[in-house]
Amino acid sequence: MRKLFSILLALSMVLAATPLQAASLIPSPPELGAHSYILMDAQSGRVLVERNADEQVAPASLTKMMTAYIADRETEAGRLSMDEETTVSVRAWQTGGSRMFLREGTQVSVRELMHGVIVQSGNDASVALAEHIAGGEGSFAQMMNQQAQQLGMANTHFTNATGLPDPDMHTTARDMAILARAKIRDFPESYDLYSKRYYTYNGIRQPNRNRLLWRDKSVDGLKTGHTEEAGYCLAASAERDGMRLVSVVMGASSSEARARESQQLLNYGFRYYETFRLYEGGQKITDSRVWKGASDQLDLGLQEDLYLTVPNGAREKLEPKVSVQSVLEAPVERGSVLGDLIVSHEDTTLAERELVALHSVEEGGFFRRIWDAIKLFFFGLFQ
Repeated sequence: MRKLFSILLALSMVLAATPLQAASLIPSPPELGAHSYILMDAQSGRVLVERNADEQVAPASLTKMMTAYIADRETEAGRLSMDEETTVSVRAWQTGGSRMFLREGTQVSVRELMHGVIVQSGNDASVALAEHIAGGEGSFAQMMNQQAQQLGMANTHFTNATGLPDPDMHTTARDMAILARAKIRDFPESYDLYSKRYYTYNGIRQPNRNRLLWRDKSVDGLKTGHTEEAGYCLAASAERDGMRLVSVVMGASSSEARARESQQLLNYGFRYYETFRLYEGGQKITDSRVWKGASDQLDLGLQEDLYLTVPNGAREKLEPKVSVQSVLEAPVERGSVLGDLIVSHEDTTLAERELVALHSVEEGGFFRRIWDAIKLFFFGLFQ
């Protein structure tokens, strides 16, 4: 009987432990044949897979994501309208490589050029758009580099709006993922343009070169690229069950390889990770005693939403820790940084954020200030 009890006890321990252990099992990420690649969550920014992600490479037509981003930014600022028309220059008309098939001297709207840049990957459309916005492609490239710096694309330098080969132009897989994420975050209203499979201009119907748009219904962007120097490149994005991932593959061996390897990355991320909002911006996370104030309590939280990407099953094991200044004295202005939040999982720090005052606390009356000063004095003695 004692032996049977021992067996049952051991079996119950194994069964109880199995779900917890299984939830934490994650295989190694896929090893791809591409030169460099990265997989990033679009909401949290967490990198799930990377290889040579900071090695400088030629950007090819992924450059056009920045060309379109500048156009979006100019439209938002009111300096550009999608209905504006531009006259196609000789230089734009003569630009080689993939083309929208613009004709010199014709009037083309910015909206049509955007379709040509994104769907058809038209170099002629990219030059025409750059000239319309900045007066010339060189000036436009300066705008591209300024924008890259603002987005934190530390290893990128543009010299043209097309991605045509230039020894002074380079980027990285990480920087292109940062750019893709910025597009999705900053201009969601025009993002659907990246999911269009075909566009017809001048009687010529051309397909989007992103093969994943036909193979995976969750994929809705972004951009392909190819030159002899860069190889085959693809920045892709997909959304499943509210989770959006961005993958960038640089230097694949073929058009088929870049699609296949991008699919592998996306499938891996969706299968083994989840993204969720841990705290909402403005939500009370903790509170603290305030001395010499009209109120003696202050709520603390985050300025913005905090999203985390974690392995499936790890959500319940997160360890949030807060630290707040030991003594807070009024007046306190809303938004003042007064502490820190650190979220960890299995000794790995996932996020560090500043804790801010969620409301103001005005200075208290004379007697309140005197009484709190006395209490603080004795509090300091005991400390």
